[in-house]
Amino acid sequence: MDAPTGTPDDEPGLPGFTAPPPQATPYRVLARKYRPTHFGDLIGQEAMVRTLGNAFAAKRIPQAWMLTGVRGVGKTTTARILARGLNYARAGVPDTGPTVDMPELGLHCTAIMESRHMDVLEMDAASHTGIDDVRAIIDGIRYGPVSARYKVYIVDEVHMLSEKAFNAFLKTLEEPPPHAKFVFATTEIRKVPVTILSRCQRFDLRRVEAPVLRAHLARICEAEGVPVEEEALNALVRAAEGSVRDSLSLLDQAIAHGAGAVTAGGVRDMLGLADRARVVDLFEAVMRGAVPAAFAELRAQYDAGADPAVVMADLAAFTHLVTRLKIVPEAAADPTLSETERLRGADFAEKLSTRALSRAWQILLKAIPEVQSAPRPLAAAEMAIVRLAYAADLPTPDEMLRRLRDEADAEPAGSEPSRPVLPAAPRQEIRQEVARTLVPSARPEARPEILREAEAPPRADLRAVAEGPAPVMQQAAQALSRPAPARQPAPASGPRLARFEDVVALADAKRDILLKTSLEREVHLVRFEEGRIEMRLAQGGRASLAGDLSAALTAWTGRRWIVALSQEEGAPTLAEDIRAATETRRENAAADPFVREALSRFPGAEIVDVRETAAEARPTAEQEILGDADAARVEEAEDDDL
Repeated sequence: MDAPTGTPDDEPGLPGFTAPPPQATPYRVLARKYRPTHFGDLIGQEAMVRTLGNAFAAKRIPQAWMLTGVRGVGKTTTARILARGLNYARAGVPDTGPTVDMPELGLHCTAIMESRHMDVLEMDAASHTGIDDVRAIIDGIRYGPVSARYKVYIVDEVHMLSEKAFNAFLKTLEEPPPHAKFVFATTEIRKVPVTILSRCQRFDLRRVEAPVLRAHLARICEAEGVPVEEEALNALVRAAEGSVRDSLSLLDQAIAHGAGAVTAGGVRDMLGLADRARVVDLFEAVMRGAVPAAFAELRAQYDAGADPAVVMADLAAFTHLVTRLKIVPEAAADPTLSETERLRGADFAEKLSTRALSRAWQILLKAIPEVQSAPRPLAAAEMAIVRLAYAADLPTPDEMLRRLRDEADAEPAGSEPSRPVLPAAPRQEIRQEVARTLVPSARPEARPEILREAEAPPRADLRAVAEGPAPVMQQAAQALSRPAPARQPAPASGPRLARFEDVVALADAKRDILLKTSLEREVHLVRFEEGRIEMRLAQGGRASLAGDLSAALTAWTGRRWIVALSQEEGAPTLAEDIRAATETRRENAAADPFVREALSRFPGAEIVDVRETAAEARPTAEQEILGDADAARVEEAEDDDL
């Protein structure tokens, strides 16, 4: 046996003895060190605490709770505090049951908050998703608690359970033994089956408001003895987005980054943010349309370490702030705003229109993901700046048209016009042709008399519709339609059909959509006369169309109709005529000097459609075809159907 190596001189307090260094206390991050331990420590969740307090006081305690909210708002912490309140008891004090008032640590509090109490079982559903894990809970729930008042099961991230595991929970969750309580926590409430939700009391934990979170961080910095700047606190609160855990993690990182002090510059460098004042300068340059100055400011922020995608996000956030200040001036009282944001934001809100701010928001909203995914983020951010700068002062279509009209009205009577103008008569004819609206199921040059408009004064109103920086012509107005010739009165036996278009309109009035569509697309008309139709079927047309049409017309008019198939070429189908007429209207619109002028003012614009903007009131198809009395009967029948 070896002799001991120690000597009397090695005893403590004697010469030659070296005492071991004291055991260092392990560091605890702020998110764990300042984790709430009772309901009074929870910030921003007063509604939930009040509900639980009233339920405990009235002894109306449910068997299960569902806690939901974004990450870091305190779902798991609240579940532990709830378990502590359910089992709160003090030595030597009469048992008062569950409570939210816990002035001091009780018999079970420390073990519960440290997740080591045998009657409070925590399960992470992200790693225990199967039915076997749930079956273990179900098998153990029949046994009562060992020392506490209730056996509490805390299931975190419950939405990760499998479908079979959820189904296994249903019966136990609906009728658990009186000594068992369940507390579920999830960030994805939509993934939890409604059968589970219906068996739980649900609490939606809200994001902590910025002033409350800012005051919380300030108290922690004071308790830690860490000097902190106001602007740094505001930046941390904005980055946390209402999450207490995120804010404490960022504060921990900022303290380490600043070697014990939290400064605004250090937080910006740590998060890759740009100076808020410089973001405002960039916004001002962009909205003035000063692209070189905006490029220089963006490059300076990039060289200082700012991420281009973050700069775009900051620009969007400031655009939103200016819009809020314009609509709700009281928003300037937000304590998280810097003095620069408050003053200059209010100034921009007075000068910029809501239209310009809305357009800037849309451009930035599309630019942020582009910059994030671009191989060269700085180049993508510069291109977004170009789009934003050139669209900032772009007039709306109404303003553009008003400006064009003002320029035309301001020209002296005898002066040379600044843009080519056609003679009055051809110009009127062009506008009439542009604005003539096609009635579905009728060719423009051969529209049925029953659907033609009455003679009206000439009217034309061409309007360009633009979206963002790339406006497009979308509408043209109507002009005078050709006057309709006098119609022959319909015989009493039924409507008079003088044209093939009248047949199509009658099918539409009778709501025979299949027949109407077939007549428009599958029929090449050869000859038409009262009681007889000759036609050629288009390729792919149904062979029974002739018989169906003859039977329908005989039933609708009370007269016999003969529908014969012919081998002659015949006229184009109505659908082909409509397409051709639409293209003609578009070409005529493009030839109009007013439209050309608008297109030249908006590079890259194109005519999308030519529409009627103000149609004169005209009789319905039923009234024209069937007569007023028959139409009244049709309307009465429709009312009965409804």
